[in-house]
Amino acid sequence: MRIGSHLLKNRLIVAPMAGVTDRPFRQLCKKLGAGMAVSEMVTSNSLLYGSAKTARRANHEGEVDPISVQIAGADPRMMAEAARHNADRGAQIIDINMGCPAKKVCNVMAGSALLQDEALVGRILDAVVAAVPELPVTLKIRTGWDREHRNALAILGIAENAGVKALAIHGRTRACGYSGEAEYDTIRAVKAAARIPVIANGDITTPEKARHVLEHTGADAVMIGRAAQGRPWIFREIEHYLRTGEHLPQPEVAEIHRVLLDHLHDLYGFYGEVTGVRVARKHISWYTRGLVGSSAFRHAMNRLDSVAEQLAVVNDYFAQAARADVRLRYEAGQDNNNADDLLPASRLAA
Repeated sequence: MRIGSHLLKNRLIVAPMAGVTDRPFRQLCKKLGAGMAVSEMVTSNSLLYGSAKTARRANHEGEVDPISVQIAGADPRMMAEAARHNADRGAQIIDINMGCPAKKVCNVMAGSALLQDEALVGRILDAVVAAVPELPVTLKIRTGWDREHRNALAILGIAENAGVKALAIHGRTRACGYSGEAEYDTIRAVKAAARIPVIANGDITTPEKARHVLEHTGADAVMIGRAAQGRPWIFREIEHYLRTGEHLPQPEVAEIHRVLLDHLHDLYGFYGEVTGVRVARKHISWYTRGLVGSSAFRHAMNRLDSVAEQLAVVNDYFAQAARADVRLRYEAGQDNNNADDLLPASRLAA
């Protein structure tokens, strides 16, 4: 799949997720098979450009190409400025957020709220494309504001006329949030009408589902979000399955431990100890879902406040998990809490 001058190594893309797709997570997913990873959204409010959070989101040091940065806002001039600001700081693709369903975003007429105003969508896209003529601009949307106002086909036409180079569609309306099933038929209709690459997003959680969505919609690529949380190897699993029709074995506990440790150290280095430990908690929780005894482990781990404590507890848990020959159980979708607890009591005493 090609976006502008960038030829992706495969058809697997990491979805932009606020608070998740920071540089450490993007780098890890690319290392484990993703062809591209889109950053968490960066505000178009220039007053926030000097904040630590915004500075981190514009930090792409050492990141594998292509570097795709998502910007969010509702004012065409400010969105154009945001595109130029990020282009100057290393962005190679500018992605525009018109898909976020969060109330705090929609309440300021950004994210998926913009789908209610097609004229404004056009002005924003025109302004951003004109602001960064040297970079491809992509767009992320939902199928519409609600089931009575699905307008993805209309937005496609506006995007193509503005010069947008690819369109990603989450197969739900804003009103649906993350409930119900993704509307792959809508994505298929958009792809059938499109002159630009279309990326399908929503409920892609397994290699089989990725193949089904690609075949059913005709999409050029799939975008994976929540399924990659704590499971960044899903990209290599899907890539292997699409290529061979066979499944890779699930990772052993030792590999999960190794990947998690590398991720944690990257988070500590990126955020510093205090923020790094806090950000790491959710990732540790995601990595250990489906492992025996992990529910109590996560509860205790969330009370720890230092890198040393966090690493010690993680290492103890995985050492015991390895000795117990624990296996992941994705199918269950929850912890196997009836099994013997693997917690090291000396570390996790209240």
